[in-house]
Amino acid sequence: MSQTPDSAVRTYIADHRAAFLDDLAEWLRIPSVSAQPEHADDVRRSADWLADTLRRTGFPTAEVWPTKGAPAVFAEWPSGDPDAPTVLVYGHHDVQPADRADGWGTEPFEPVVRDGRMYGRGAADDKGQVFFHTLGVRAHLAATGRTAPAVNLKLLVEGEEESGSTHFRALVEANADRLAADVVIVSDTGMWSETTPTVCTGMRGVADCEVDLYGPEQDIHSGAFGGAVPNPATVAARLVAALHDEDERVTVPGFYDGIAELTDAERDLIAELPFDEEEWLRTAKSHATAGEAGYSTLERVWARPTAEVNGIGGGYQGPGGKTIVPASAHLKLSFRLVSGQDPYAIEAAVTEWITARIPAGIRHSITWGAPTRPCLTPLDHPALQSVVRAMGRAFGAKIRFTREGGSGPAADLQDVLRAPVLFLGISVPSDGWHSPNEKVELELLLKGVETTAYLWSDLAANWPRPAAAGDPSARPAT
Repeated sequence: MSQTPDSAVRTYIADHRAAFLDDLAEWLRIPSVSAQPEHADDVRRSADWLADTLRRTGFPTAEVWPTKGAPAVFAEWPSGDPDAPTVLVYGHHDVQPADRADGWGTEPFEPVVRDGRMYGRGAADDKGQVFFHTLGVRAHLAATGRTAPAVNLKLLVEGEEESGSTHFRALVEANADRLAADVVIVSDTGMWSETTPTVCTGMRGVADCEVDLYGPEQDIHSGAFGGAVPNPATVAARLVAALHDEDERVTVPGFYDGIAELTDAERDLIAELPFDEEEWLRTAKSHATAGEAGYSTLERVWARPTAEVNGIGGGYQGPGGKTIVPASAHLKLSFRLVSGQDPYAIEAAVTEWITARIPAGIRHSITWGAPTRPCLTPLDHPALQSVVRAMGRAFGAKIRFTREGGSGPAADLQDVLRAPVLFLGISVPSDGWHSPNEKVELELLLKGVETTAYLWSDLAANWPRPAAAGDPSARPAT
């Protein structure tokens, strides 16, 4: 009796499971720590290893792309079908620093399989989640009898994500033609839990600045001069106090203009998640929730913009008293942004708001960091529905939806390529990203393999190519 497509995929994965895990362990042994200069050769070795492995997987093109920092890997496998959509998968091959003395139970770069888990730096973040695409595409081919994927498949695996993606946008801009895609799939994210499989639909953007305030030319005696000259520390405190109103809404004019408001359906989907606020507070090392009135905790973290005071200082900070008017004070502010907000418009609005509140006698400067745009994929987007169906087949469960409160380089791909960004990850909170004893659940890792084995055929069948890749005028809305 012939196998069904699903059973053929599962049989292929089972038959190749051991070799797949052996190869992943080999990759994890390369300490590709991009933040530490002494590992620069290891990051290059990791890129070379991945490019070679992708060629052995079947990708006719697999290249190491140098940057001014750490190298990335690009691979491409055309489908041969002119009507097939083009998919770009994003991930990263660099990892966080790790040392046995940090609290690891085993050597962080000597992977160990125990109790259905693989422990090792990068097992979940992000080598494991990049690597499941290699076995997934082979299972797809085996089950369908194809010699090439049903979509035009591209991979971009950067080498600097864990050190700020300093050169990533320039890399994408320089290679935009080769990276052109109808949709981007990010495999550097996770699920709600082992028992609640989810798809992430968006990430917030971020803009951040430093505000420097200068008053007297030096610290001066508060008895002789206090109350008669402006105090930069007082100005800093007033700025911070004025940043939010009594409902914790940001008071900068125009801050909320154009944002994508949560629909009732989206709020209902968030409310479906088994959220334990007390447990969340323990994870946050905090004692009460707070934030914009009228929104739940998850809505605040995922779907509302914020203004945070990351640091405030000025004047004497040592033991005892020192009665002075300080010469300077300093603020660090960050703004998490949601779909519909333009980071550069936010920078201009905040700059104007601060400048209008600086009194005579206080000199100031505002320095902005590199912004990241928010990204959000509508729930009814056909490519997102393909991801949901593929995950549902693999997990045999209803797939729910989440967002990410943080920010990442995926927004650069959306911004430059003008393609919608989707998220496909199987990691769970207990995997310990950036922490000692990072691990990946092997059952979930293989569910990721199975999901991608189904995904390419589903995309090809249900999302006819919306435009020639590289033609931004005809891109679907993001």
